[in-house]
Amino acid sequence: MVKPTLLVLAAGMGSRYGSLKQMDGVGPNGEAIIDYSVYDAIRAGFGKVVFVIRHTFEADFKEVFNAERFGGKIAVEYVFQELDYLPEGFTLPEGRQKPWGTNHAVMMAAKSINEPFAVINADDFYGREAYATISDYLKTLEGSEGRYCMVGYQVNKTLSDNGTVSRGVCAVDADGNLLSMVERTQIERVDGTIVFHDDGADEPLAEDTPVSMNLFGFTPDYFRHSESYFKEFLAENIDNLKSEFYIPKMVNKLINDGTASMRVLKTTSDWFGVTYKEDKPLLVSKIEELIERGIYPRNLW
Repeated sequence: MVKPTLLVLAAGMGSRYGSLKQMDGVGPNGEAIIDYSVYDAIRAGFGKVVFVIRHTFEADFKEVFNAERFGGKIAVEYVFQELDYLPEGFTLPEGRQKPWGTNHAVMMAAKSINEPFAVINADDFYGREAYATISDYLKTLEGSEGRYCMVGYQVNKTLSDNGTVSRGVCAVDADGNLLSMVERTQIERVDGTIVFHDDGADEPLAEDTPVSMNLFGFTPDYFRHSESYFKEFLAENIDNLKSEFYIPKMVNKLINDGTASMRVLKTTSDWFGVTYKEDKPLLVSKIEELIERGIYPRNLW
């Protein structure tokens, strides 16, 4: 059985930290969220991790996150996302500074991944059970095309006490397949009820509404579809300096076209991230709690 690969979207880390050496640690020995993600991936049966990074911080990143750091327990590769990595016939518009989005980052790994793979954000803490769940599903997809998956988190487990958050709110059919994914901004709990504030109205969300936290599972045909649709996207949006080619945009198109299906996998894991700097102490305390419960060793590596 082919082991799935973990694709880590880390190209934005350089702009947030300046240098990786200043990166905030969240574990008791300065471990980063990436360390816990890779640790969970190893014990879930992933065979390789591919990091999407930028050339500007390549040396720093490789110095910190390499196969030796992970004890040689998983193969490590690096690919690069740059603004001018565009299909033939397209050139970088003057003034463009924003990256081309998460699906553009995924596309950079096309030559490195030939097996089912999971996609994660570098700075999100997804939890052990989420990795086990998506790994088990990906292991059934070898040789398949158009059968994708994602881990859907309950929205009540993804909120911040320090401000509003944006989430991809999912509609799911009776068979557990994704019908649509809509980005909702400014989600928060108000007077005990979870609401989002789009278009000036407070619309309620059920506590267990599934939302996407960018933990997706794909088969390699996804690269082919993405390359094709990215050209359409650029033809329509290249002059919009803020346009971005997001994973949900690609997924929604493939579902609407009938090209692919996406199974929404349930998890009991809590998601943690640092949307606001005030979120970090909670994440640090939660990791300590997980260590005390024996979920993680005090010394990961």
